[in-house]
Amino acid sequence: MITKEQTSNYLNQNKQRFLDELFDLLRIPSVSADKKFKGDVLKAAEFLKNKLEAAGAENVEVCSTAGYPIVYADKIINPNLPTVLVYGHYDVQPADPYELWDSEPFNPVIKNGKIVARGSADDKGQMYIHIKAFEMMMNNGGVPCNVKFMIEGEEEVGSENLEVFIKENTEKLKADVIVISDTSMIANEHPSMAVSLKGLSYLEVEVTGPNRDLHSGVYGGAVANPINVLCRMIASLQDENKKVTVPGFYDKVVELTNAEREKMNLAPFDLNDFKNDLAIDDVEGEAGYNTLERQGIRPTLDVNGIWGGYIGEGAKTVLPSKAYAKISMRLVPNQNHREITELFKKHFESIAPKSVKVKVKPHHGGMPAVTPTDSDAYRAAERAFEKVWGKKPIPTREGGSIPIVSLFKDVLGLDSILMGFGLNSDAIHSPNESFGVENYLKGIETVAMFHQEFSETGK
Repeated sequence: MITKEQTSNYLNQNKQRFLDELFDLLRIPSVSADKKFKGDVLKAAEFLKNKLEAAGAENVEVCSTAGYPIVYADKIINPNLPTVLVYGHYDVQPADPYELWDSEPFNPVIKNGKIVARGSADDKGQMYIHIKAFEMMMNNGGVPCNVKFMIEGEEEVGSENLEVFIKENTEKLKADVIVISDTSMIANEHPSMAVSLKGLSYLEVEVTGPNRDLHSGVYGGAVANPINVLCRMIASLQDENKKVTVPGFYDKVVELTNAEREKMNLAPFDLNDFKNDLAIDDVEGEAGYNTLERQGIRPTLDVNGIWGGYIGEGAKTVLPSKAYAKISMRLVPNQNHREITELFKKHFESIAPKSVKVKVKPHHGGMPAVTPTDSDAYRAAERAFEKVWGKKPIPTREGGSIPIVSLFKDVLGLDSILMGFGLNSDAIHSPNESFGVENYLKGIETVAMFHQEFSETGK
């Protein structure tokens, strides 16, 4: 049995080493979306293999897939005890645009109590919490329950090969619960746990006009400009109330009751602080819902990137042949990402004028997920948070997506506990991504206490 006193003592003795090791991992630019970083992605997998072995894990292996490998490890002390399967990912988002970083994205530094680096919060810092918590338990009497690790390298590009791996290794991955740290808390003074995640449909559109770029003086006004057309088409995807106009988009959306909405709005939230943090004068979103509700319980459609024509230095009066955009739709329970993708494709093609041709290319997606709050594992996590943070965590609904949560439920029959330790202000996917030193260290303690609490519940 590991106690809070033991976790605190071990943390105090080893916190500089814990930080140094995380910094070494963050220095590896394991960007899965860009093939030029392939060697670094593989290097990150080997790094984790070595650290899991050093921590005392067994059966450690780097499992090949059709893409990047999955790092597996376990420690089975008694088949009759509960088993926790830890999921995380070692790949990171691209750091572009590099010029907007205040420091080098793959050279971590601590500023104002935060570790600034690409992947610090998403998800290397949060994932590495579990390896250090495992080490902490192993050096204080051993793990109190069985532990398995499954850490992948393709989460940021859609986890394309994870489903195959899971289906081929259901016995190896057999467990009682999955624990994931890839979400956020409300604040350090208000710890929280996500109990729902949005689904995702992510796609790219291409609009083609003339068969080549044209002189905008000679042809302007006589030939359709694909950028102009694309902008009009995108603008039409939301109405004046910021509702998505794709037919059938809301057909399966589950509307929360007034009582459910009132409960979720008990979470601490200051609109002025929210606006000040983002340096905006006002918020915007679907009419009839407040900011928390728009983030957590309403589906959305956003343009993530748009380009075409000449964007270099100086001027070039060109009427472009093509224009492109990347679009994501965040989905809520009962919405199926494959159905939504088809609805979008059909609608987008239907609104294109005859003066252009349109292609819609789906990238990746995933289903929404809801976590029960009455399970032994959830209650064990609550107690662990209370011991370390001094407060019971507030249940929240996340606007982000972890598509594999629904996959775990479908294939392995397991619910996931979302023990996130990041903050919304950590700027994940953005320049100057960061992760609080306090969050990292307290997270290690919290995870260790969770294993102890869960081991005492039985199966």
